[in-house]
Amino acid sequence: MTELILNYFKGLPETWIVIILAAMPVSELRGAIPVGIIMGLAPITVFGLAILGNLLPVMPLLYLLDPVSRKLRKFKLWKNFFDWLFARTKKRAGIIEKYELLGLIILVAIPLPMTGAWTGCIAASLFGLNKQKSFFAVAIGVFIAGVIVSLLTLGAKGLF
Repeated sequence: MTELILNYFKGLPETWIVIILAAMPVSELRGAIPVGIIMGLAPITVFGLAILGNLLPVMPLLYLLDPVSRKLRKFKLWKNFFDWLFARTKKRAGIIEKYELLGLIILVAIPLPMTGAWTGCIAASLFGLNKQKSFFAVAIGVFIAGVIVSLLTLGAKGLF
């Protein structure tokens, strides 16, 4: 899997690969940190780049998701997509409904599928949370997730 990812980004500097992977909705830093460490970058460098990359889409998502989704939902294909996306997010985001910003931090901090900065931003938008406060909550969650993923990756690397 790592080879496939590296081949796709062949020719790009390794630091950019980490940033791009961390900014993408599927991999986020959960994918970027292990790849960066496997590539041989210093763990602290990988950590910083992954945090940076994971936070790059946060402000645009928080400020643009609602107006863009409202306009695109006029088209059946996009309406179906956003209905699915928002329903899936609401299932995962009950913690935000209950605890608001603390729940947002927890949702983002847990490095599992269907959690992370992208899901957190969608949930913050769905529940109408303050955008600036949501940014800081997502940033705290991303930092915590980065620590967890880094420690797990380094621990697993030490086993092999």
